[in-house]
Amino acid sequence: MKITDAKKLIIKTFTKHGLSKKYSIICADALINAELVGANSHGFARLSSYCYRIKKKVINPNPKIKIKNISSSITNIDADNAVGFIGAHFGINCAIKNAKKTGIGIVSVKNSGHYGLSGYYAEKAAKKGLVAFCFTNAPPAIAPYGTKKTLFGTNPICFAAPTNTKVPFVLDTSVSMINRGKIRKAAKLGEKIPKGVALDKNGKPTTNPKKALEGSQLPIAEFKGSGMAWMVDILSGVLTGGNHGGEVKDPFDDFSGPQNIGHMFIVFKSNLFVKNYSKRIKKNINKVKSLPKIKGIKKIYYPGENKAQRLKYNLKKKIDIPKKILNEINLLNKS
Repeated sequence: MKITDAKKLIIKTFTKHGLSKKYSIICADALINAELVGANSHGFARLSSYCYRIKKKVINPNPKIKIKNISSSITNIDADNAVGFIGAHFGINCAIKNAKKTGIGIVSVKNSGHYGLSGYYAEKAAKKGLVAFCFTNAPPAIAPYGTKKTLFGTNPICFAAPTNTKVPFVLDTSVSMINRGKIRKAAKLGEKIPKGVALDKNGKPTTNPKKALEGSQLPIAEFKGSGMAWMVDILSGVLTGGNHGGEVKDPFDDFSGPQNIGHMFIVFKSNLFVKNYSKRIKKNINKVKSLPKIKGIKKIYYPGENKAQRLKYNLKKKIDIPKKILNEINLLNKS
C-alpha cells in the first residue's frame, strides 16, 4: 500500500471511531513513522487495539487536554484518557517550548495511553538542537528480580541528542529482551519468538508467543534491567500521577477502565553547560567510529543511524500490511 494511502486509511479509521481530523492525523503520523523505521509491531498491528478500547469507552476520542504550568520550565498535563499519541504530542511539544524559553523543559503527562515509539518524540527535540529523555510505563510483563509475578512493564528508556548532522543520536530501548509488541504480533501471525526472551507461566523458557504472554518477559541484564524498569515506573507513574506498580491495564485484554499511563519528558538545550557542544559531539562520535573493528563489522553506527537508513529506504517503498491485520482494519471500518 502506498504511504499516502496507508495514512489515509489510518485517519479514516480513527475518525470513524470519533477522533477529530486533527487528532487522527497526529495518531496516523506516529503509526506511519513506526512502519517506516521498521518497527511494524508499533504500526498497523496496533491500530485495532486503540479502536477496540474506544468502542469499550476506555479511551476518550474527544479528550479535553488540561495543561498546567507549574513554572516557566515545568508543566503537568492531564490527557483525559486520550489515545497515547495525543497525550505524548502535547507533552513533547510543551517540553520543547519550555526548553527553548528557559533552557530546560520538564513535562509530566497522566491519564494517557500507549504512545508508540519513544524515539519518535525524542527525535523531535533533538532535531531542534535539544537533548531529550523520554520515559513511559506499560502493563505488567516483567517479574521484578527475585519474584515470581509480573509487575513492571517493558518500560522503555529513550535518550536523544543532536549530532550536528541531519541524523540525531537516538537510543530507544525497552528494558526487556524483546518489546511486547513483537510478541503480540508473532502471536497474531502464528510465528515463533526468539529463544531467551521469555518464560511461560511455569517459569520455563519458551518460543511460543502465546505462552510468553501468559508468562513473563526477561529483562535485559537480569537485576540491572529489573532496576531500570522500576526506575521508569517511578518516573512515569509515581511522579506523574499515572498508574504504577502493576496497575496499568493490558490494552488488548483488560477493558475494565482506562490505562492511565504516565509519560515523563525532560528536554534541555545542548549548549546549556558548554558553548562548543557541536564540536564536542562531533569529536565524540568520530572517536568511536575510528576504533578498530572486529571481524565482520564494516561500519560502526551510533544509535539512530540504522533507523534513519531504514526510514530513507522505506520512504521509496510501499508499506506491507499483513493480510490478517488489513482484514481487521477493514472490519473496523465496516462496523
